[in-house]
Amino acid sequence: MLQRGMNFRLLPTYSVILLSQRLNAPYVDQIYPDGVTLEYEGHDMSRLYGKEPKTVDQPDKLPSGRLTQNGLFIQAVEKYKKGEPPELVKAYEKIKDGMWSLKGFFDLIDYKIVNDGRRHVFRFILRLSNRIESNFDQTQPDLAHTRLIPTSVKIEVYNRDKGKCVECGATTNLHYDHDFPFSKGGTSLTAKNIKLLCMKHNLQKSGKIE
Repeated sequence: MLQRGMNFRLLPTYSVILLSQRLNAPYVDQIYPDGVTLEYEGHDMSRLYGKEPKTVDQPDKLPSGRLTQNGLFIQAVEKYKKGEPPELVKAYEKIKDGMWSLKGFFDLIDYKIVNDGRRHVFRFILRLSNRIESNFDQTQPDLAHTRLIPTSVKIEVYNRDKGKCVECGATTNLHYDHDFPFSKGGTSLTAKNIKLLCMKHNLQKSGKIE
């Protein structure tokens, strides 16, 4: 239901971003080889201002002087560098049209400005967080035991399991679950160790080895 990819303080305790690593995605987002660091590209100027967005530098302020979403994220990074807690960001990834997967909660820790060959863009650096906010649903899996599953693996698992919980056939509130838990050394890099579970069966498993 979100209309934009960057949503600073969508809820009082965290922000939300929508990312995509698919071919021909409008922005360049990537997961670092360490499996826990995310680089997320800032967003373009709106077409409402009469310019082709991909030909002008990404803005941190509107013509009115008000901060854009880029500017708000930059402001949060600057506060973190001055000693404040990092902004908590909930990230979703587009797997295919109409299908979004929760990547996890991340700490916003840095940003950089790069030239993509046509203009300057922002790249925000986020690292998988171990924090769970007091207002966050405590039934969610322990973030410390979460490892980013590559998009290609998620697509393979989704197709293999036919978009259903392998235990009960549910098609809503699905989670990507490790057969051999990540907390016990299980890998996220192969579909052989990942399966689809609904929230109920994912929570019932709770890190047990089956």
